[in-house]
Amino acid sequence: MPLHFLLDEQVLARPGETVVLTGAEAHHAASVRRVRVGEEVTVGDGQGAWLTGTCESVAPREVVVRIDGRTDVPAPAPRVVLVQALAKGDRDELAVQAATELGVDEIVPWQASRSVSRWDAAKAAKGRARWATIVREAAKQAHRAWVPEVGGLVTTKQLTQRVAQGGASAFVLEPAGDERLTAIALDPADPRDLVLVVGPEGGIAPEELRALADAGARLVRLGGTVLRTSTAGPAALAIVNAALGRW
Repeated sequence: MPLHFLLDEQVLARPGETVVLTGAEAHHAASVRRVRVGEEVTVGDGQGAWLTGTCESVAPREVVVRIDGRTDVPAPAPRVVLVQALAKGDRDELAVQAATELGVDEIVPWQASRSVSRWDAAKAAKGRARWATIVREAAKQAHRAWVPEVGGLVTTKQLTQRVAQGGASAFVLEPAGDERLTAIALDPADPRDLVLVVGPEGGIAPEELRALADAGARLVRLGGTVLRTSTAGPAALAIVNAALGRW
């Protein structure tokens, strides 16, 4: 499979025209991946444009690709959203990376009451930027036409309000949930967002579970074991992908 690269702006180029990789992406292509003149690559903009082309010139500061073909991939529908509670160490980042590879469309960091990691205003900006970098690299590795959005940090109150608005089908991953996620019929024709909520180490606090359930979320379990916060979301995404016919 050809190497894939991402541009930071929307791509309008058509077959016969060229696109230019610059900055870190050009350095990565030329010095790390060592692409060569004449080598076939794919280029995307993370907004649906998918280009196939051939490297016309290669240098650490600039790689020119002659476009041979273009496909405009429609945005996924329904959108699958992962609300990931902040976790200690790199467990939340592992969840973000795996979820991106598995096809999530948006990731929202959640400051749950039991989150050991705490983001103040400064940390929230840095943390969101860090997650966005992880998402971008994982999307590139997975050859995704659409790069997921990383939302701003939400509190439990803000998350509950989002669920209560009724514009999405929300599922809270809870080992003691009354329903199995595998038993729920998901309709790929339903345009509403499908939101998966994952708690931190130690689980979601009882008062948060009640608030989310009262707002309309369904408490669902994945199986008979308790998964880590880094694996619960990706496991649920695999189930959702199969149920929606994406796999």
